Parts: sequence; C-alpha cells; structure tokens
Amino acid sequence: MAIVTACVLQGGTVGFDTEATLAKAESLIAEAGRIGARIAVLPEGFVGGYPKGADFRIFLGGRTPEGREEFRHYFDSAISVPGPATERLGRAARTANLFLTAGVIERDGGTLYCSAVFFGPDGTLLGKHRKLMPTALERLCWGFGDGSTLTAVPTPWGTLGAVICWENYMPMMRMAMYAKGLAFYCAPTADDRDTWAATVTHIALEGRCFVLSACQYLTRASFPDSLHNRLGDEPDRVLMRGGSLIVSPLGRVLAGPLWNEEGVLSAELDTDEIARGKIDFDAVGHYARPDIFRLEVDERPMPSVRNRQVVDTSV
Repeated sequence: MAIVTACVLQGGTVGFDTEATLAKAESLIAEAGRIGARIAVLPEGFVGGYPKGADFRIFLGGRTPEGREEFRHYFDSAISVPGPATERLGRAARTANLFLTAGVIERDGGTLYCSAVFFGPDGTLLGKHRKLMPTALERLCWGFGDGSTLTAVPTPWGTLGAVICWENYMPMMRMAMYAKGLAFYCAPTADDRDTWAATVTHIALEGRCFVLSACQYLTRASFPDSLHNRLGDEPDRVLMRGGSLIVSPLGRVLAGPLWNEEGVLSAELDTDEIARGKIDFDAVGHYARPDIFRLEVDERPMPSVRNRQVVDTSV
C-alpha cells in the first residue's frame, strides 16, 4: 500500500501582473509543501489569468481598438514554456519537494494556449498539455492544442496527467487519457458551478482514478478597472467562487468542495484504492468491447507550416 498526500490549491490570479501571480503561486506551493503534499494542482489559467467576464469588446463581424488594447495586456501577461516563469514554478516545486501541475496561459508566437505544465520534485519541467478545445468565447483568445501534448507523467505512486475544464466533457478525450493508466487525473478548471462536483465524481468512477480538481476564487478587484467586464464592476463581485475538490476512485469526496474563499485542500490518497476499483470496471480493459468500439488517437504534432528539404540527387 502507498499513501501519498495531495493538495489542490484554490487561489486567484493577480490580473495582468504575472510577477505578483507567480509570487502567489509560490506561496500556495510552499503551503502544500508544509502540509507534506507530494502532488499539488493549481487552477486553470492561474498564471496568465482567466479573465472571466471579459469580452475584449468584440462583436460578430467586428473588433474595436479598445478591445485590441485589452487583449495586448492579456497577451503580455502570458508566459513562454519553457521560460523564466516555468523556472520559478520549478524552483517552487523543488523547494516543496512535490510534483506540480500548474494551469498557465502559454504564449507561443502570436497565439495563446490554455495549458497545464508539469514539474517534478527536482524542479524539472516534465512536459505540458495544451487544451484541445477552448470553450465558447475562449476560442476568441486561445488557440487549439493537438494530440502531441496528451502528456502522462510517471511518479513513484502512479501516472499523472491533466484534462482541462470542459475537455472533461469530451468522452474520447477521457478514454484516451484512461488508456495512459492515470492514477492521478488532474482537472484544473474555471467551472465553479454546483454541477462540476458531479462531473469529476463521474470521472473518478469511470477512470477508477483519483481526480484532483482545482478552481480559482476570483473577484473583480483582481483585474484592472480598464478591463471591460460583462459581470459587473463592483470590486467585490465574485467572478469565480471556487469549488476545488479531491475524489477517490470509487467516487468518495475526500476533500472539498471549497467555496467562496482561497485555500489549500489536502487528502491522503491510498493508491490501493485504484486496484480495488478495477475488480468490476476498467474502461480500457475488461469492461471494453474493442470488437465493437475502438478509439484511434493521433499524437503527432500538427504545425501549420512544415518545411521539407529537397535532397539533390544529381551529385
């Protein structure tokens, strides 16, 4: 039997201030380390920001100068992976001696991606996952990931991976990740509805894995007044109310949900629970019917430009 302590870190971005947000992340990660956690998860878009309620002043068929300037500030808050920000997160993970999954807004060329980045307890950047399908208006400001970042990270207690927010409503996405043998299914999210707990409980039961879901607690005061917000401009307006939780492979809620405040939730995970749950259900094993249903997953990178050199055979 292996018992490992895990934490979900519920905090809010300091909007358009990456330095202050990284300092906040470091503080939350340090708290997880003091608790004795060996695995910790930060919410979706924590570094770089999830500007809930923003619309960048766009409308069907038109953009505005004001919205373009708002987006420029958001673009400048995003981070490179790897880069100085991931080095800081890695140092925080090393100091706390834990595996870290962190939600970030990644800048690559002229495009932003909603990503999860993974770090080992030695501070090494172990990989990333880019959200495959931004939801609704998220497609205005984020690009689409591809199958090359369906990352699974080995740990001493089992494999760890991440599926971001409403990617979790994509049945084939879940199946692809179950096939990687995830023991720790990280679900950084911006979904603060009551129904989210039912979603991650279903996933824990379906995948027979531990689900670690982290959401932000975020208020309007977290972003500059200059950022137009459709949800209101009162500083104490709650934009995201949290709801972080940890669920066992048999659907038992081990910690949370935590509402309407920042905080660190922890739970002791008995990894033998994974095998106990497999006796009657394994979605990619004995409960599958590959003679009827099969899933093909393309994990090749899909760049928009492919350069191929012409070999001169005349010489």
